[in-house]
Amino acid sequence: MAALETVAPAFVEMAHRIVWCVAGTTDPRGRPRTRVLHPIWEWSGAQLTGWIATSPLSPKAHDLAAMPRMSVTYWSPDQDTCTAECSAEWQTSEDALAKGWQRFAQASPPVGYDPAIIPAWDSPTSPAFGILRLIPDRLRVQPASLMTTGEGQVLLWRA
Repeated sequence: MAALETVAPAFVEMAHRIVWCVAGTTDPRGRPRTRVLHPIWEWSGAQLTGWIATSPLSPKAHDLAAMPRMSVTYWSPDQDTCTAECSAEWQTSEDALAKGWQRFAQASPPVGYDPAIIPAWDSPTSPAFGILRLIPDRLRVQPASLMTTGEGQVLLWRA
């Protein structure tokens, strides 16, 4: 098992290069649900935090109300993969929503984008706009080279 200081930067590099992830939740009846999302990850040197601009009116919000956990997996066609298993928490204050909007609007492409491109989001105070905060307790990073050449290693961290 590797240290967070080793795994988190490798995870962020791969996740931001791939951009889109499959995110899984569990509904109140225990059924898995997946969707494709676009998180931004921030590594402080001590903590990894994921941010997702998404709707608090969505089925995932209903799922997260019952089980506030989310798993996100990134995959690239060259077979790089990384996964974060996380606790998930809605950020609901006006300040948190404004900061979340700016986080996406000011980030460099390909992870940054203008949230106003979503038709239901005209501002951070739009009822359909929400910010979801992810705190990982397990990370896994597997470079394609491990499968294709036998070189490299799987990086694994658990809280």
